[in-house]
Amino acid sequence: MKKFYNKFFVISLCFSGMLFFSSIKISGMGLKRKGFNLLLITVDTLRPDRLSCYSKEHLKTPNIDQLAGKGVLFTRAFAHTPMTLPSHTNILLGTLPVYHGVHDNSNFIVEDEFLTLAEYLKSKGYSTGAFVGAFPLDSRFGLTQGFDVYDDNYGSKSNQEISYVERKAEIVVEKALEWLDKQKNSWFIWIHTFDPHQRYAPPEPFKTEYQNNPYNGEVAYVDYCFGDFFSYLKQHELYENTIIIFTADHGESLGQHGESTHGYFAYNSTIWVPLILYYPGIASKVSKIEQNVSHIDIFPTVCDILGIEKPSFLQGLSLLPAIKGKKLHKREIYFESEYPYYSRGWAPLSGYISGNHKFIDSPIPEFYDLERDFDELENLASSRKLEKYKNNLKILIKRQSFDGSAKKKKISREAVKKLQSLGYVSTPQASRKKTFSTKDDLKSLLPYQNKLMKAMGAYHKGNIEEGKSLLKEIISERPDFDLAYSYLATLYKEQKKLDKSVEILKEGFENNPSSYKIISTYGIFLVEANRPDEAIEILKKALTLMDYDPELWNYLGVAYWSKGDFQNAHQAYQKVLSLDNNYPIVFNNLGSLYLSQCIKTRKSEYLRKAVYHFKKAIEFDPGYASAYNGLGNAYRIMGDIDAAIFCWEKSVELMPDFKFALFNLGLGYLMKQERIKALEYLEKYKKNYYSSLPMKERNNLDSLIQKCKQE
Repeated sequence: MKKFYNKFFVISLCFSGMLFFSSIKISGMGLKRKGFNLLLITVDTLRPDRLSCYSKEHLKTPNIDQLAGKGVLFTRAFAHTPMTLPSHTNILLGTLPVYHGVHDNSNFIVEDEFLTLAEYLKSKGYSTGAFVGAFPLDSRFGLTQGFDVYDDNYGSKSNQEISYVERKAEIVVEKALEWLDKQKNSWFIWIHTFDPHQRYAPPEPFKTEYQNNPYNGEVAYVDYCFGDFFSYLKQHELYENTIIIFTADHGESLGQHGESTHGYFAYNSTIWVPLILYYPGIASKVSKIEQNVSHIDIFPTVCDILGIEKPSFLQGLSLLPAIKGKKLHKREIYFESEYPYYSRGWAPLSGYISGNHKFIDSPIPEFYDLERDFDELENLASSRKLEKYKNNLKILIKRQSFDGSAKKKKISREAVKKLQSLGYVSTPQASRKKTFSTKDDLKSLLPYQNKLMKAMGAYHKGNIEEGKSLLKEIISERPDFDLAYSYLATLYKEQKKLDKSVEILKEGFENNPSSYKIISTYGIFLVEANRPDEAIEILKKALTLMDYDPELWNYLGVAYWSKGDFQNAHQAYQKVLSLDNNYPIVFNNLGSLYLSQCIKTRKSEYLRKAVYHFKKAIEFDPGYASAYNGLGNAYRIMGDIDAAIFCWEKSVELMPDFKFALFNLGLGYLMKQERIKALEYLEKYKKNYYSSLPMKERNNLDSLIQKCKQE
């Protein structure tokens, strides 16, 4: 069983030496720790060669270049994983995936047992804030630990969509500045922007300027947005008191090695990352450092700059010696790509970089000389005795997973059960293959991955039928490819063929009973197809795989509500809030639940609760049309028709064809005897929805329209 580091022990240990370390000077630099702030910037999916401080070939990034000019730039920095959640876990915990156990997005959670950089700095008196741009870093995955504010309010869109839920860089930066402006003490702020992630859709003027390369346009846009943040630091004289670390979670292949995006292979196109470091009084002997460094080096480097003790569990090296012109200790940099393994059961991929050598362990092994072949075009595996490298990798994994330190403790079976009951640990999935052949190698299976990406490209261009055809081909050849089922089901759903979507997911579940992606989507689509009994059965099975997913609990609540089971619906929604207390969808659903109980029981307490929850939904997502519609219904019951109309009009402003709000506005204006406005909304409602209404509702609508036309 995996061993864990007890963060509470570390915090008490560090407090015991706090007075000594708070006034220490960093050797040779004369820097006082007290008062230094920390700014960590992570730009998702950013290739170093798209920054002009790394390469002049593609575009100009003047704001990031300016930061590099103030500090030092590391030319050979590497991520340990080509995925968002595990990479940020590596950074914020200072440990590898084989230690903390987070290997890909969404299938894992950062367990509370671990000490994060935010928690450690909070124990030193820092205010801490995180502002993230997309769902892979949602608060449900556990990186909230130690942050006073963890702002992941990117709206109420469901994560069952094909593209990740995200928000633009300018919004993330704006929220970060609002928080920063209120800080009085030393602070640690983490800003994550998602924009360069596929799909590439930069706003104007970057969309037009980079119309032939929208990825570059996204990078240019992010650079522009950080210009505002850096200007704020200058205006408030914070450069003189702030450590700034700029990096990416991973890169983007953009077609190299046949991979269009990332998360599949672990070539340098996706694990080579930018790393820029600045701190007050920096006096580096070089502006560019060419030694191999990695994400897990960030945590110990921060400790060294601040002059505080480095927790003993950290697995990286402080980079201060390199900045001072010294050689870092020789070591191997571990990496892995295990998303295809955990999601599909395909062969896992891992390896290490040592000096200029890179070894990739897979059924078809690879070996590269990075000094002359950094793009990894020539596999030298056939000319090397690989057994030595395989053994070295095994030793590295064993050493980094279990170091036998007394300052770690094995988590007990009882503790695991407790964490599971709290929604922190997912139940292990069904057993996976232990041995793999060349047919399981990711290189052998790349055509299926590329066909999936081609299908998604067709969908995004409006060619849904082409996308469906490609996904059907994948399923017929590889019934273990989970995303092919969930994406195909989503395309049918877009065509309003929900029964067909459910049929596809049922097939996918039968072929992949341990796939969380399939079973969760299956349960959610059953809810949307108004098949609550089947939905409840499937959702409960999904929750045995991952009981900390608030979206599943939310849909379980919807299923119970549709059956008229208020108690179980309410319990499921409360579970959501225990996992994610700023989730606008569940606040809206709770508002609707309380409103239905108010109508049923005539109790005013339910009406007050409905209003409160609708307002909370709007607070977390000001663009949530459904919440405005629900709030309008609550005001109508309260007798305030003007407030109700205001909310319904806001709802239609946000969603012009919103069925319920259109009808409500028609009724509302008719109640006020404003028949012209009532007629306008009712006729729009009729135009859009008349053919789908039952005969009784058609007759009722026609009667209302006739009333509007009467003198």
